[in-house]
Amino acid sequence: MEAIETQLHALWMRAQAGESDCYEQVLTLLGRYLRSFMRKRLPAQSSEVEDLVQETLMAIHQKRHTYQSDQALTAWVYAIARYKWVDHLRSHGRRAQWHDDIDDWADTLAAEDDGPAQAAQQELAQVLAVLPAKQREAIEHTRLLGLSIAETAQRLGQSEAAVKVNIHRGLKSLMAQWAGKA
Repeated sequence: MEAIETQLHALWMRAQAGESDCYEQVLTLLGRYLRSFMRKRLPAQSSEVEDLVQETLMAIHQKRHTYQSDQALTAWVYAIARYKWVDHLRSHGRRAQWHDDIDDWADTLAAEDDGPAQAAQQELAQVLAVLPAKQREAIEHTRLLGLSIAETAQRLGQSEAAVKVNIHRGLKSLMAQWAGKA
């Protein structure tokens, strides 16, 4: 490992001095080590390994001016790699919990009777009916249909700010009504 550090450090210092062939060479070598590093941490997700390696190399490139020549290059590189890996786990871990295979839910989702669903839809329509049209439409488009604020604004012919205000006011009104019934 010490020989690798010596080789990489020498190449890095020459690259920092402006030798572009050394910079290409050191990034190629770092890419190999980073692939191994990421594969050990994401064994089943090989497509994500290459993405993380590229993100790490980009971060190294962008932060190359922060490297201090008296510190170990590999420690600096692996610190950046660890941060990229943790960021990846955080962002994918949060979303992964919401992704279930739909085939696993086939029996649960199969309904023999549409009655409860239709009743719930009618109740929802009655609850929303008390709202002014602009508030109701903004809520229906964004919360029920899943459209973005921009898409809703375009469809309703309103500004994005107006859509946001209508959603806020409509939800506030619904919460006030709900609190009054509870």
